[in-house]
Amino acid sequence: MSNRRGSVPSPTGEFHVFFERHHTELARLAYLLLGDAEEADDLTADAFVALWHRWDRVRTADRPAAYARGVVTNLARSHIRSRSRERRRIALFWQRHQEPAEGPDVPAVLDVREALARLPFRRRACVVLRHAFDVSERDAARILGISTGTVKSQASRGMAELARLLDPAEQGADRSVEAVLALRGRKTGRYT
Repeated sequence: MSNRRGSVPSPTGEFHVFFERHHTELARLAYLLLGDAEEADDLTADAFVALWHRWDRVRTADRPAAYARGVVTNLARSHIRSRSRERRRIALFWQRHQEPAEGPDVPAVLDVREALARLPFRRRACVVLRHAFDVSERDAARILGISTGTVKSQASRGMAELARLLDPAEQGADRSVEAVLALRGRKTGRYT
């Protein structure tokens, strides 16, 4: 879209084009970081609201898509922290009102999303950005606000932890790290 002069696109038009081009990618990133489709949709909407409020800064950024990924990543981090605090409060409440459990409630089958959810946020974000989105180490470092070396070590440790969590000998299923890498190419669900 352009203004009356016909030469310069309007900020609203630019934002609309940006939204159409990047919504699916950012929603997928949110889903892989949060592990819940509805929460990912809400977070993606919140991210686009934040991007619109800072559109002058976003549109002049060297890499607007990387800036947007950073917004999604930061919102996901905040969301996970809030969710974690809420779970702790609920657990404390029920500890006072419940008899001790017989044993741990461990799911029989562990899929890649559940394995990703077990990783600490920074490690999960590094793995998702590097392997699911094929973002360079340098760009991942910028998005997360950490050093390139930290991205390398966290991605490596994250993949090793995923390999351990998805080890067929431990889980009794035919799963591997390649399943994580398949997140990038094979669409098996809404965002994966």
